[in-house]
Amino acid sequence: MNILKQHMPEQIKRIAKVIGYAFLLGGANSWHGVSVVLTSTASGDQRKALAWAVLRSLTPDQIVAVVETVLPEGSSVPIAPLFNHMDEAAFWADMAEPDALEAYCLASFNAMLRPRQVAFLDFVQGRKAA
Repeated sequence: MNILKQHMPEQIKRIAKVIGYAFLLGGANSWHGVSVVLTSTASGDQRKALAWAVLRSLTPDQIVAVVETVLPEGSSVPIAPLFNHMDEAAFWADMAEPDALEAYCLASFNAMLRPRQVAFLDFVQGRKAA
């Protein structure tokens, strides 16, 4: 084990130490410090791998609670429709951030088959902007 410690990069030692302190101290400030250190020292792939490992240790309800805490309100993707797709889309759009609305609108339009895009444009251009 000592050989690993000798060859371990300093950034990994720092991350391990900060996570250990957060476990010891607890509290939101300690865990926020972990986020700051991870953002500045670990790659996106390393952070995703760590998140994957942590999420696998949680129950589905705990995962939902974490995601709802981390993501700002209205930023989540549309959920499966309860009644129909239009009702769910309208419900989601009422809460979504403007950037999310535009992103989903463009991605949805680009995913349509060409004849559907033409029909959609005819419908939208026939309406007056609010």
